[in-house]
Amino acid sequence: MQQFLLDVVGSINDIFWSYILIVMLVVLGLFFTFKGGFLQIRMIKDMLQAIREGKKGSAADSITPFQAFCISMAARVGTGNITGIAIAVALGGPGAVFWMWIIAIIGSASAFVESTLAQIYKIKDKDGFRGGPAYYMEKGLNKRWMGALFAVLITLSFGLVFNAVQSNTITLAFENSFGTDRLTLGLIMTVAFAAIIFGGVKRIAKASEYIVIVLAILYIAVALLIVLMNIDKMPEMLALIVKSAFGLEQVAGGTLGAALMHGVKRGLFSNEAGMGSAPNAAATATTSHPVKQGLIQAFGVLTDTLIICTSTAFIILLSGAYKQSELSGIELSQAALSIHLGDWASATLAVMVFLFAFSTLIGNYYYGETNIEFLKTSKTWLLLYRISVLGMVLFGAVAKVQLVWDLADLFMGLMVVVNLIAIFMLSKVAFAALRDYQEQKKAGKDPVFYSDTIPGAGNLEAWEASPAAAKKERIG
Repeated sequence: MQQFLLDVVGSINDIFWSYILIVMLVVLGLFFTFKGGFLQIRMIKDMLQAIREGKKGSAADSITPFQAFCISMAARVGTGNITGIAIAVALGGPGAVFWMWIIAIIGSASAFVESTLAQIYKIKDKDGFRGGPAYYMEKGLNKRWMGALFAVLITLSFGLVFNAVQSNTITLAFENSFGTDRLTLGLIMTVAFAAIIFGGVKRIAKASEYIVIVLAILYIAVALLIVLMNIDKMPEMLALIVKSAFGLEQVAGGTLGAALMHGVKRGLFSNEAGMGSAPNAAATATTSHPVKQGLIQAFGVLTDTLIICTSTAFIILLSGAYKQSELSGIELSQAALSIHLGDWASATLAVMVFLFAFSTLIGNYYYGETNIEFLKTSKTWLLLYRISVLGMVLFGAVAKVQLVWDLADLFMGLMVVVNLIAIFMLSKVAFAALRDYQEQKKAGKDPVFYSDTIPGAGNLEAWEASPAAAKKERIG
């Protein structure tokens, strides 16, 4: 049965990714890049300032912009950065790394648009705020059916399928390093994760804040050490990446398309730009202007791919382990690290993968929860969702790796199509907010957003009216 599903899903993905998604991602990413005046490069300083400001706590019962950033990074920074990039290099060659970089730079503009929209159209709830694509599709486009479709897709993708990917990578890594029984480890993870998801979004935010920062810094430090150990090989490796992305031998051998497709697929799986996932976290933040959170999320895409994913790519390429055709995924990453640092490194990576993936389970779960609430506010539905999530964590622990990743690609692709259409239709609202932000900054002000800042944007229930509008309403 698993082999049949592999064949069917694999065939659909080949067509879907080769002809539809890559075109949409690149074309719309370039559109947002030019429309925003290359904001992902031009506004790096603003991004860093927004992150610094976001660390400051607001009300005790609210989520800071930095915590919202950490929830989204918890979902971004996971097995996609280690296993996904290894798969991209194994299947697409060194050239896949180049296309991974390109899609990240282009995609960060898409991430800005979707997360800014999530802030604009967020709603208030008992925990503070929530929102995301389903909400801006309903409120901005007045298309609840579209929001409901997206809510179903992201719940299936992140809450169920993507969490199976995470548990799959954990159990494979531990089996490879310690000979651990995959089912036993899966049961342990399921019980531990159950203790977290019944604790609410505040506990999710706090756990994400600490786990992601420590892991990311540690992993980058290891990669930097390996780069310094192999500094003499760096020029040759960088030349190989560019040559493999454009080289004539790749065109003749038919592998240029593979490098492009796998670089885009694995890059998107890791940084989630334009996918519609990170906006669910972005919407939870309490901030003075939507653009601030949009900039923070755009920076997250750049950080995830250009730093963390590149760390994995450099570790693998400098080791030469990718030339062993039998290696792929987490086994390739472990083999590469062992070549550089010794056999002990494989076991260390297994532990890091466990922590990386476990933090990703947290972020993925939250994305599903907020969309379940969009579909129907029901304790029964939420309980069923939580049970299903735990079931998929256990399923992923013992499933075939290729089936899990193919299912992830399929659902991810469907999400991207729906979300890209929506943010393209609403992009004028996001860029109107950007203009307002820039005008206030130019005037030396700390940008503040109001419900009447953008005429015709709709009913923005989470934002107060401007003092002038409020005064006019009182007089009227």
